[in-house]
Amino acid sequence: MAVTVEYDAVVVGAGAAGMAGALAAARNGLRTVVIEKAAVFGGSAARSGAGIWVPNNEVLLAAGVPDTAAKAGTYLSAVAGAGVPAAFRQSFLANGPRAISFLLRWTPLRFRWMEGYSDYYPELPGGMPNGRSIEPAAFDGNILGAELANLNAPYLATPAGTVVYTTDYKWLALIARHPKGLATATEMTWRYLQLAAQGQKPLTMGQALAGGLRAGLLAANVPVWLNTPLVDLIVEGGRVAGVRAVRNGQEYLIRARRGVLVGSGGFEHNERMRKQYQAEPIGVDWTVGTASNTGDGIEAGERAGAALGLMDDAWWGPMIPLPEPEGPYFCLSERTLPGNIFVNQAGKRFVDEAAPYSDVVHVMYSKHTAAVPHIPCWMVTDQEYRNRYLFKTTSPLLPYPDSWYASGAVHRDWTIEGLATRIGVPAAALRATIERFNAQARAGRDTDFGRGDSVYDAYFADPTNRPSPCLAPLALPPYYAFKIVPGDLGTKGGMVTDARARVLRPDGTVIPGLYAAGNASAAVMGRSYAGAGSTLGPAMTFGYVAGLDLATG
Repeated sequence: MAVTVEYDAVVVGAGAAGMAGALAAARNGLRTVVIEKAAVFGGSAARSGAGIWVPNNEVLLAAGVPDTAAKAGTYLSAVAGAGVPAAFRQSFLANGPRAISFLLRWTPLRFRWMEGYSDYYPELPGGMPNGRSIEPAAFDGNILGAELANLNAPYLATPAGTVVYTTDYKWLALIARHPKGLATATEMTWRYLQLAAQGQKPLTMGQALAGGLRAGLLAANVPVWLNTPLVDLIVEGGRVAGVRAVRNGQEYLIRARRGVLVGSGGFEHNERMRKQYQAEPIGVDWTVGTASNTGDGIEAGERAGAALGLMDDAWWGPMIPLPEPEGPYFCLSERTLPGNIFVNQAGKRFVDEAAPYSDVVHVMYSKHTAAVPHIPCWMVTDQEYRNRYLFKTTSPLLPYPDSWYASGAVHRDWTIEGLATRIGVPAAALRATIERFNAQARAGRDTDFGRGDSVYDAYFADPTNRPSPCLAPLALPPYYAFKIVPGDLGTKGGMVTDARARVLRPDGTVIPGLYAAGNASAAVMGRSYAGAGSTLGPAMTFGYVAGLDLATG
C-alpha cells in the first residue's frame, strides 16, 4: 500500500531549476519537498561550468557593465526570434535579475562577472562584446556538512590544489603562448591556498552553484529526497494534485496542495525519445548531460495533457567521442584556436569552426546527406597546433594518449594524403582544402566562412598569432584528425509554458497545478543560444517564477 504524505508544493528534480523553485516556494511560506531520481543532487548544473546568462542583474551593474533592460530585450528578440512569445521573453528578462537578487539573499552564493566572455552574437543589436554572463564565486563545501557527499560530480574535475573559474580556461589553453597563461595558473593555486588556510573546501563552477542552492534549501528546511524517481503525476478533475514516486522501494503518493514544479531535466539519455523526436544520426552516447536525465518528467507532463515544443533540438556542441573512462569531450576552445579546420567526408570545409557551438552542430545536421556526410566530420590540425596549445588536459608538446588513437577518435599521419586515407576522405580534396585555407590564414581573412569576423570567434583564440588571432596555416607535419560528432549539454525541448512557468495544453490553456522549468520545458532561447549560461539562467529564473506563482498565484 502506498504511503500518502502532503506538502504545499512538490518539486521534481534537484537541479538548478528545481532547487531555485523549491527555495522560492519555501521562502514564500510553502511547505515544500524536492524529489530526485538520482542518488546525488545537482543534476547537469553540478557538472557544468555554471555560466549564467541573466541580463541586467545586480552583479553586472555593480561591476559597471552597461546593460539595460531595453538593450537586453532588443538582443534577446533578435536571438530567439519570432517563435518565442514576447511575453515569455519579457518574463525572463524581468524576473531574471530578481531571481539573482533572491539567491544572493537566501543562499551563500556569490557571483562574479565573466568579463570578456562575449555574448554569442555580439554584433546583433543589444549584443555585448564584453559579455553579460556571470558565474559563482568560490563556495565553501563545509557549509553543506554531510550533504557534500551527495553532490553530483563535475563533468571535468579541476586540478587538485586549485580554484578554477570558467574564465581561466581561456588563458590556460595559451599557457605556452602568453604570459597570462602562467599567471592564471599561479593565481588558481594562490586562490586555493588562501581559502584552504581559512579552513574552507573551495568549490567553483557547477559544484559551487549546486552546492550553494542546496545550502539554501538546508537553511529553509526543505527536504531533498534522493533515490526517489517520479512514477507519474496525480491528476484530479483536470488539476495536477501531486505525484506518485518510489522511495526505498516503497510507493509514495505525495499530494501537493498548491501544485507541482517539474524541473527534472531533459531526455538526452533516453534513446527511444531521441530517435522519436530528433534527426539521425542520434543516440545517447554523445551527451554530457547527467545520466539520470531520461525524460521522465516530460513524459509525465505529456500524459497529463501538456503540449511539447522544441523536442527536435538540443544544446548542441561539437563532441570528440573519446574512449572510456574519459567519454565524450565537449570541444570548446580547441576548435576555436588557430591552426585547425573542420572538414566533411568529402574533405571540404563547411562551417566557421569558431562559431557558437550550437550553430556548428545545426550546420552539421542541415548539410548532412547520404551523398556528402557531415556526421561525423573531422577536425584537422598539425604539429604546430600540438606544440602551441593545451588540448583537454594534454599539455603542449606532449603526445596525445595512445587510447585516443586506438579508439579511432584521433588519427595521425606524416602526410595530408596519408591522413586522408586514414579518415576516409578524398586526398586531393583534403589537400586543396588545406591549401586554400592556408592562403586565407596567411592573409588573415577567412573569405569562405567568416571565421574571426565576430568578436565571439576570438574569445578562445590566440592574441599572439598574426595576422589573425583565429587563423593559422596547417603546414607542419605530422597532421592530426579528430572525429567530431553532434554532442550536447542536454536536450532543449519539453513542456510548453507561459510567462508564469505554468504548463500549457496544445490549445494554449493552462493545466492547473503544473509548472515546468529548465530542460523539462521548451527553452525561452528558441533554437538559438544568447550567451554562456543560456541554459542555467532561464532554468533558475523560471524555477523562481514557478515558486512565486505556487505561493501567490
